Formats: sequence, C-alpha cells, structure tokens
Amino acid sequence: MPRRAFLAVLLLLLTLAPAVCAEDALAKRIDELTSQPRFQHAHWGILFVDLKTGEKIYQHNADKLFAPASTTKLYSVATALDALGADYRFETPLKHTGTRDNGSITGDLILVASGDLTMGGRTTESGEIAFVDSDHTYSNWIDDATLTPQDPLAGIKELARQVAAAGVKKITGDVLIDDRLFDHAEGSGSGPGNLTPIVVNDNVIDFLIEPTEEGRPAKVTTRPPTSIYQIDANVETVGKDEKLATWITDDGKGNLRLTGKIPAGRQPLVRHWEVTDAAGFARSLLIEALREAGVEVGGKPALRHPPQSTMISREEVAKLPEVAKLVSPPFAENARLILKVSHNLHASTLPLLVATRQGKRTLADGLKLEAEFLKRNGIDVEAVSFGGGAGGARSDYVTPNVTVQLLAYMATRTDFDVYLRAQPILGVDGTLAKSVGPDSPARGQAQAKTGTLTWDNGLSGRGLCTSKALAGYLTTKSGRKLAFAAFVNGVHLKEGLETKHIGQDLGKLCEIVFEER
Repeated sequence: MPRRAFLAVLLLLLTLAPAVCAEDALAKRIDELTSQPRFQHAHWGILFVDLKTGEKIYQHNADKLFAPASTTKLYSVATALDALGADYRFETPLKHTGTRDNGSITGDLILVASGDLTMGGRTTESGEIAFVDSDHTYSNWIDDATLTPQDPLAGIKELARQVAAAGVKKITGDVLIDDRLFDHAEGSGSGPGNLTPIVVNDNVIDFLIEPTEEGRPAKVTTRPPTSIYQIDANVETVGKDEKLATWITDDGKGNLRLTGKIPAGRQPLVRHWEVTDAAGFARSLLIEALREAGVEVGGKPALRHPPQSTMISREEVAKLPEVAKLVSPPFAENARLILKVSHNLHASTLPLLVATRQGKRTLADGLKLEAEFLKRNGIDVEAVSFGGGAGGARSDYVTPNVTVQLLAYMATRTDFDVYLRAQPILGVDGTLAKSVGPDSPARGQAQAKTGTLTWDNGLSGRGLCTSKALAGYLTTKSGRKLAFAAFVNGVHLKEGLETKHIGQDLGKLCEIVFEER
C-alpha cells in the first residue's frame, strides 16, 4: 500500500475510534442495566434517535412488538390534537323546551353533553386545568393519590349561576342530560371505566380519610356532596405499625359503605367509587346547584336518569333556545392533564371525540380515524395495534421504531410545544416525578410518557409486570435532542420488586444516555 494511502486509512481509523469506543461504552452500560437478575425472563425494546440527524444512538429489538401500556396515550393525544386542535374548547349548552316568560320556564331544561372531560371542575383562576402527580382516579390502587383543590362542581354551579342571572326563577318541568353525542363504551385502563359524553368529577365520589388518635374513628369527608348517595363511613384509626385497609360497598340503591383501618400519623388517604349512572349523577348535581342558586325546579334528584328514549331527538334539541353555556379551557390543557397523570378515562374517550368530528359515533370509528392520521403522516400503521385509547387493551402493541416515528413527526408540527408541554418532566412532575432523584444529572432533561401494565399471577399470588414503558424526548449533556422509546415486558414482581423500581430503571436509562451522548 502506498504510504499516502496508508496514512489516510490510519487517520480515518483514528477519527472513528473515539466514536466507536463511545458507542461501545454506551451499549455496555445499557446492557448492564437491562441484564439485571430481575429481568431474567423479560424482553427489552429500546431506540434512541437524534432528531436533527436521524442517527440511531442506540437500538435493541427496535422493530419487535411490545405492549406499550400508557405510552399508547402519546398516539391518542397526537390524533386528538390533529382532529380537534390545541385551541378547541368544549361548549356545553343548557337548552329549554316550552316557553320562557316572567322568570319561569314552562318546560324542561336540557344539558347537552359535549364530551367536556372536566366540566370546569379542575379549572384554575388562570384558566389552566389543574393536576396533581398522583391522580384521584388511581386512588383505589395507590396510597399517595391526592385531590386537586378546585371545586369539582364549579362548572355545574356556573351553569346554575347563569340560569339565575338570566332571571329564571322557576322551571316547571324536569332537568335532563342529553348524553347521546357518541355511543357509550368501556375504557381500556384502570379507574373509572364508563365512557360517556357527560363527565363530572370523573364520575366518581371521592373519600378523603384522615387518621385521628389511635382507637378513634378516622375523619371521613366526601366530594362532591349530593343527596343521591348516602354515605356510611366506619374507618378506625389504628397503631402506626398496623396495615392500611379499606373497603367500599354499594347496595345499588345509593347507599355507600366505607369501612377499614388507617394507621395513626399517616398522610390523608383518598379512595373513590364510580357512580352508577353518569347522566343521573350530573342531572342530580345540576338540580341541586339550581336550587342552591335560588331556582325552583320541578324535577327531583335521583340515582338514575329518566329513560333517554323519552327525550326529543338530538336534531330537535339543537334547535331549542339556550339559557346558559359552559365553555372549557383549550384542549391543550386536556392533553396536558391526560399525559401528565396518565388519565385513563379521558384518554379512553379521545377516540370517541375524534369520531364525532367526522360525524361518527363509535370507538371503532375513532380508532380507524387514528390509523388514517398515522398513515397520512408517514407512520408505519402495520407496526401498531390498538384496542382503545388508554393502553390497557389486550391488543395494544407497538414497536420502539414506530413510536419514535410518531415522536419525530410530532416534533415537526406547529403545535409541538403543546405536545411537549403535556408530557411529564423527568424527576419534576406527573408520573415521572419520582423516577430519578433530585440530584440526578438528567433531572428535567427528559419529557416523556410513562406506561405501567400489570396482571395477577394466579400461580404465585404475585403480580406480573406485563409492561413498563417510557417514550418521549431527551436532551443530552452535549445538547443533542433525542426521541426515544423504551419498553420492558414480562417482569415478575417478586422479592420486594415493585413497578416503581422498574420505572427508576427507566430513569437510569435516561441518565446513561444523557451522560454518554
């Protein structure tokens, strides 16, 4: 070989050597993490890609299917942002039949449910939708859930206030809820599961349980207050070292019984119960709010709504005069709530809301439109399978590669800031608040969606973590902007291992890539 050619090859090898070494070091550190004994039977799928250059920083099983758990919500929210728009606001009108004269409506009031997911119950003074890191809809499965400080009936009360302010003092007929916007369905995640266009306080009754002195009853408060449910609470305050336990039963007639025990000195505990009939719940709350606002109403609160079949058609309802209207914050705020706390009820409803924008009504319609959105924007639909919008369906599967395709596409959109802002921040808030410690070098450098899916193992009496997942965006120490997806499926929860520990491993993965690249 001529000397000049030899020197050129040598120079090339010397130039490539640091990069190769860096890649080897990164792969070694990730392999050490994913090869821990706890993952003996598990399957990993990982992909990190530079958003600017398209370089694959690290990949493992990137084209294999994995259960994505709640990272599914990245797809659902992206589709809804495209279909609805970040600035979309739900408008929920109160219409009336009959005549209106001298402060009296001779007819019925009809609230036309628009699919508003919060109905003013989380709206802050600045017009945002409030969230806490551990949402109340998970409170029957986690012990650190908390309540937002806003009045969950704020929107219902605002409608009642508008009616009274319009000079209406009496409604001779009934108060009805038109919840026929889309076909009702079942959600695909834990928490409240009935998908309906009317949602007040996530259609649950909350119980706040506060320990007192050992041997004395705990203090129990419920919200929202309503006459249709009678609450019998009997929770005992026990010793600090005793085990927490609670049970809620419903006799089907509006009688809820809460029993259990709570250790003295622990933080207040939240539990919840999904209401029997969402339309009946909203109707009764509105009747009670109207009476509180000084409006006489002919209808009486009841556990169940009168048969919808007796109501006039939706087309006729649309033509009725309006007496009040609730307008929601922009949909960007709903997206933020859904992704920050992994809100299953709201995420499950998104495909149905997407369907309504095209004059359709079913979950299947919404998922078909989601497939069209993905395909239209160059995302490999053949690498995706969904049975719902939240991530808990048996048919939910994606690859790391297609998830990064979605993330990369979203980074090119004009509403990307909305999509990014909606995602939990590593070590800071939402479901990522505790994934790394306060001194982590990667704290605040990743904005990503978490996912957790577990099933009971009847053989061992323990749980199987079907999926623990994390997907989103990471800024490295050198300033590179990455999109990534990481899934681990099939981890036995034994010997003290909990899903939060696997979540911390995913946080460690972010730290490794942050430091190495």
